[in-house]
Amino acid sequence: MPAPTGTDPTELIGVRVLVTGGTSGLGEAMSAALLVAGADVVLTGRDGRRAAAKAGQLGSASAGRAIGIELDVRDEASVARGVAEAHDRLGGIDVLVNNAGIGMRTVNPDFMSRPQGFWNVPVEGFRDLFETNVIGYFLVARAVVPLMLTTGRGKVINVSVNEATTRRAGFVPYGPSRAATDAMSHVMAADLTGTGVTVNLLAPGGATRTGMTPDTADVETQVNWLDPIIMGPAVCWLASGQSDGITDARIVATEFS
Repeated sequence: MPAPTGTDPTELIGVRVLVTGGTSGLGEAMSAALLVAGADVVLTGRDGRRAAAKAGQLGSASAGRAIGIELDVRDEASVARGVAEAHDRLGGIDVLVNNAGIGMRTVNPDFMSRPQGFWNVPVEGFRDLFETNVIGYFLVARAVVPLMLTTGRGKVINVSVNEATTRRAGFVPYGPSRAATDAMSHVMAADLTGTGVTVNLLAPGGATRTGMTPDTADVETQVNWLDPIIMGPAVCWLASGQSDGITDARIVATEFS
């Protein structure tokens, strides 16, 4: 793979992007970066009013157009409605950023300081996390990719984590969920070989200052957390023409240059 280079500030003008989970954390940071670079972005959230408000905030100082809509990645009907609305309002979808997810805090609020064994994880919490992180990625890609195939081009960016996280003690079910989405991303890329639709993974390169990381963590731990804006240059490059033809790659934002 050629070494990534910076994206021209105007290179994404006319590029139409759907970002799931775009109201906070990594999704908000990526949406903001894409908008500044000129892309038109539909960002989604479970709360449609919150998504619309966030779009208004991000779009007010950006070159691109921002639209916020309701979309629950766990619900097939909600995904179908949301993708159809995004497609209609943008006039097409060139790039999907599969980002919406939940983390360890949903099953263990103190996971950084008091990790728990997998046998203590509540079953419903396990199911909810997999429905969001794994089935969610599948449902949204399943709805968007056929639209891309009709035009013979498109890009799917699946947000991931450090590979060590998938094997870390005390990280059931989050670690296994990300191992699953990584594997699914590789299969998606293989299935789409030769179609003009590419699939790549994008990981921050470390823990980030988002709602997935607990405020109760000690200062020594928090000082090493990354600002979500680290994702901006990498996601813009992946959405741009500079990444055309690259598929089944794993891009780490902290290594991006």
